[in-house]
Amino acid sequence: MNSGIKAYNEQQIEQEKEICFLLAQEIDKALPEAQSKIWHAHPVWFINGNPVAGYSKLKGCIRLLFWSGQSFEEDQLQSEGKFKAAEIRYTDISQVDTKDLTRWLNKSKNDSVGL
Repeated sequence: MNSGIKAYNEQQIEQEKEICFLLAQEIDKALPEAQSKIWHAHPVWFINGNPVAGYSKLKGCIRLLFWSGQSFEEDQLQSEGKFKAAEIRYTDISQVDTKDLTRWLNKSKNDSVGL
């Protein structure tokens, strides 16, 4: 795990820390070719220099963001902003479905191929 991301995760309160570490672990596993770093103060994974997935601490939750997530056509992901981004928010580690997460990460990888 990237040392900056590990430090970011360690700064969170216990429940959110667990979510962050699980997300980082699953993203690293699904996107081994991605470069991860702290970007604009949040953990982000890049493929071919383009951001594909990342998460951030919001008031009361951890937000997982996919930069091309609107193209995934997944009901659980909500549109974010005016571009193609989509998000899901977690308040408890039990809400993180790793099967869904892996599917979304594979879609983000496939979307990045044409970039």
